[in-house]
Amino acid sequence: MQHGKPALDQASGFILIGLLLLIMMSGIALAQAGVKWRDAVQREREQGLIRVGEAYRLAIGRYYNQSPSVIKEYPPNLEALLSDNRFPTPRKHIRKLYTDPITQREGWGIVEAPSGGIMGVYSLSDKPPFKIAGFRPHLRHLNNKKYYGEWYFAYIPEAIAVP
Repeated sequence: MQHGKPALDQASGFILIGLLLLIMMSGIALAQAGVKWRDAVQREREQGLIRVGEAYRLAIGRYYNQSPSVIKEYPPNLEALLSDNRFPTPRKHIRKLYTDPITQREGWGIVEAPSGGIMGVYSLSDKPPFKIAGFRPHLRHLNNKKYYGEWYFAYIPEAIAVP
């Protein structure tokens, strides 16, 4: 008599289908978690780009405004921000040369000043940014940019009012 065997085969089939569904749902959940993690990393790098870009912009501004002569000048290269040799004791306008947080590599796009030197930097990445609007007032020029390479961090001196 084999009365119990067909029921056991049916139960095994249901268990197998249940396990396959569990594995499939786990895979979908892990895939979604991976996408969210990747997005979180990119958002963090985006914030890093803003921090580092602003650090370069401010350092270039310090170099420019602290020019020892009457004629203001921009740094000839980024290394000049590390050691400004225009003074008897070299000044340091930035702690170190930063890598691009988006590309994770050294090297920046350079915004050249009309009178020579470097007035700013930008990322060499062609990735689209997450944040495209709602920047703080001093960063509003970053609104509606299609890729990180359009995010410029340049020091532009304020115009001197002539009476």
